[in-house]
Amino acid sequence: MIAPPAPVIRVDGVSRWFGSVVAVSEVSFDIMPGITGLLGPNGAGKTTLLRMMTGLAATSRGTVSVFGQPVRDNPPLYRRLGVMSEHETVYGFLKGREFVRMMGRLRGVENLEAAVDRAIGLVDMADAQDRAMDTYSRGMRQRMRLAATLVHDPEILILDEPLNGADPRQRVHFKRLLQQLAAEGRTIVLSSHILEEVEQVADTVLLIVNGKLAASGGFRAIRAALNQRPYHVRVLCDAPRRLAAEVVRLASVDAVHVDPDGAVVVLSRNVLDLQIELPRLAQSSSIRLRRVEPLDDSLESVFGYLVEQ
Repeated sequence: MIAPPAPVIRVDGVSRWFGSVVAVSEVSFDIMPGITGLLGPNGAGKTTLLRMMTGLAATSRGTVSVFGQPVRDNPPLYRRLGVMSEHETVYGFLKGREFVRMMGRLRGVENLEAAVDRAIGLVDMADAQDRAMDTYSRGMRQRMRLAATLVHDPEILILDEPLNGADPRQRVHFKRLLQQLAAEGRTIVLSSHILEEVEQVADTVLLIVNGKLAASGGFRAIRAALNQRPYHVRVLCDAPRRLAAEVVRLASVDAVHVDPDGAVVVLSRNVLDLQIELPRLAQSSSIRLRRVEPLDDSLESVFGYLVEQ
């Protein structure tokens, strides 16, 4: 029997407190290769968790290991990590290329100029690399900071709010770059408050609320596990009031109402049964269905529900 692969990052029973303030409380999870999204409201403990995962902060209780090794006070391990903090840490007088080169030199990168070329090319900043960084937009600075994070070709990327200041085109490029890096076998942990971005790119989601792990896994799996939380399903058809009168009789339906625009909104705790019953009902009642869509089958709905608890 083949043993399951070991996690790249393991957080085991970790707590961190500052005096009487508990920032993180008894959090445990494993991170595998691919893209993991770390989500939570401001003050939830995300940054504190990331600092412990990178060895920048000690745990008050519990352990954090990377590649099976303790991450704290382990300089050889740090060479395998690429860390991009939330706060900008750049010298504005440096040109972009000078900044990436400096970070590569600090990392002891061999073939430095080739590594700098590669990193800047990955973030699509070659045209601006010879400009001073204080002439960049915030999104451009973020991209050059990401290049500096990538210059030593790390196996693990820890990115804290990397999309801050990025415009829509930069976000699309960033998403593609992360997917490319993950496809090469890297492990990427992405902290963000931009739910739709994480929903599109992350394989696994860790939801942190009040310093605790509220949920983990694929967001649809998390949503499906919340059986006590009914789904809202929006139905467009040619006879909304007649459909509403019929649908409310179904065992899978808790409530129905018709919006002013004529859409039928169904509240159901058993969407699988509803998906089977609704077309049958429409056919038997000679009602033409035009569109059926879940209103809260998204990471935002999952996140909002868990934060409200």
